[in-house]
Amino acid sequence: METVTLNNGVTMPILGFGVFQIPPEDTERTVSDALAAGYRLLDTAAAYGNEEAVGRAIRSSGIPRGELFVTTKLWIQDAPAEENARAAFETSLRKLGLDYLDLYLMHQPFGDVYGQWRAMEALHHEGRVKAIGVANFYPDRLVDLISNNDVTPAVNQIETHPFFQRTADQDVMREHGVQIQSWGGFAEGKNGLFTNPVLSGIGKAHGKSVAQVVLRWLVQRGIVTIPKSVRAERMAENFDVFDFALTDDQMASIAALDTGASLFFDHRDPAVAGQLGKRRLTD
Repeated sequence: METVTLNNGVTMPILGFGVFQIPPEDTERTVSDALAAGYRLLDTAAAYGNEEAVGRAIRSSGIPRGELFVTTKLWIQDAPAEENARAAFETSLRKLGLDYLDLYLMHQPFGDVYGQWRAMEALHHEGRVKAIGVANFYPDRLVDLISNNDVTPAVNQIETHPFFQRTADQDVMREHGVQIQSWGGFAEGKNGLFTNPVLSGIGKAHGKSVAQVVLRWLVQRGIVTIPKSVRAERMAENFDVFDFALTDDQMASIAALDTGASLFFDHRDPAVAGQLGKRRLTD
């Protein structure tokens, strides 16, 4: 497994396992399979509703805690945001059954971002979290957060896939020492990703699947990625991307697939901001 080093010296696997949209009743088995396949980075969130199942899989695995890198995410908090963010962290930690987190991300760039970030900074200073970061922050919001706080986010997890490549965003993050992480690396199969002739042709040249080509493309760009699957054989396939490399020409041909637009939702869209900004978790 290759790793990246975050801006505070913490090392993070470049390839992990995500559990978004995996039902809680399937999560424990799925995470157990992922751990058995060799994954050590696990990514969940309070909003996913499956933290408890992730925790059970961790405990039943017998893998020493120090060998795992566990991420969860803070959902938008009502006022007082700083106090409520700390309470939300304690709830997530209890559900996971852990003493600390490796990475805690602010899930959305909405609400009292600064109050929430102050709570996260405090948790980081106390050693409850090894690293803190954000998700879904566009460059302007990210730079504003960096400029007005003490701790620079270690990670920004954003939609990144061959049809929305975020190269300019990555440049800004690199300038400020923020590690880019991909969600939706396979674009959920949209735009015919798994039958795309460019990706299929590259896969054929290397004896690899389209999924493996996409993951290799992300890894070669230095992007942490968290593919999801509920099938053990697909988990193993997704993990097997460190024995080949894409050529410069192949990287360039994938770069030409970029549309520059989200395939899901644009966090700069007022309608999206209104919808997500009003959502609250019941537990």
